[in-house]
Amino acid sequence: MSRGPLQALVSANLPNVASPSLAPTRAAVEPVRDDLGDVRWVAGIWVMVAVFAAITAAWSHHVGVPLRDPDGQMFRGRLTSALVLLTVLVLLDTVVRSRRTGQLSPRGLVRVLRERWWWQRLAVAVSGLVAYHLVYICYRNLKSWDAFNTVRDDQLLRLERWIFLGNDPAALLHDLFGQHTAAYVLMVVYKSFTYLVPLSVVAALAFSDRIRDGYVFLASAMWLWILGVGSYYLIPTLGPFASAPQTFVGLPQTAITSTQAEYLAERAHMLLDPAAPDAFVSISAFASLHVGFTCMVVFMLLYYGRRRLALVLTGYLLAVMVATVYFGWHFVLDDVAGIALAALAVLLGRFTVYPTGRKSPASR
Repeated sequence: MSRGPLQALVSANLPNVASPSLAPTRAAVEPVRDDLGDVRWVAGIWVMVAVFAAITAAWSHHVGVPLRDPDGQMFRGRLTSALVLLTVLVLLDTVVRSRRTGQLSPRGLVRVLRERWWWQRLAVAVSGLVAYHLVYICYRNLKSWDAFNTVRDDQLLRLERWIFLGNDPAALLHDLFGQHTAAYVLMVVYKSFTYLVPLSVVAALAFSDRIRDGYVFLASAMWLWILGVGSYYLIPTLGPFASAPQTFVGLPQTAITSTQAEYLAERAHMLLDPAAPDAFVSISAFASLHVGFTCMVVFMLLYYGRRRLALVLTGYLLAVMVATVYFGWHFVLDDVAGIALAALAVLLGRFTVYPTGRKSPASR
């Protein structure tokens, strides 16, 4: 379940598609330079970064904790990995385009690469990745500082039990799927999200014929992190595994349960010694951004006209939703909120990149 959607995401984002958003124009390898004649739309992305960074800096001062990047993993490490992945996907895209146009030779590959990835397009792509990861590191720090807020798990627990007639949704899933084989299958589903995020973001930039269309995905993802951390502060929660642990005692010890224990220990460490250089928290439940980001990918695939792949990812999304509740990472209400945030993020992302609407290829 974890590999199929990710492999499909790569193959379906290759050239020769029917969608006007991504389909080749004029020739299969001819670059579309129109959007790069005036790149003022890129400024909107950097305005987002500047405002969000200012908010993060102000809140850092408020809580008295400096901005942190543990072991360089949140910014430097992820950005480096994204640039490496961009290189790989650009080369893959070049090979496929060369093959489809009968230019699969060293000279043909170089020509296709130079025609499609001239310096300005490359600079815009790299700029986008830097902006995205700056927003991400701000998001992770704000999420960490959410530990200082009073949790409201009890209210959500009572509300969910009322909705489900006195039952815990996780317990219902345990009864339905069992607590052994399903736990290992859903663990793979849940952890595969780690690969979906960077792959989808970079693929949108690498495979879009118009880099501006790829930026719609990028901006939507940035908005999702911003809206998501706002939801953490609106309703601070830890999740059912922390607030109702008795519901999950029957689950086997897996990487999921180990991570949950680690996250609680991190939170306790932050609250005990916020000034410690390694104090950093990774847990907040409302809303579920596992669900939110995956749903955003589905919405973006529909935006790009990829209905078949969107259908595949919808199945994956449902599996992710089940996994979040099954392991107690999230309340059902967290998942519902994640879907709502995804829809809003896509609307804001499209407006950020195309504030006056997207012109069709025929009107260029």
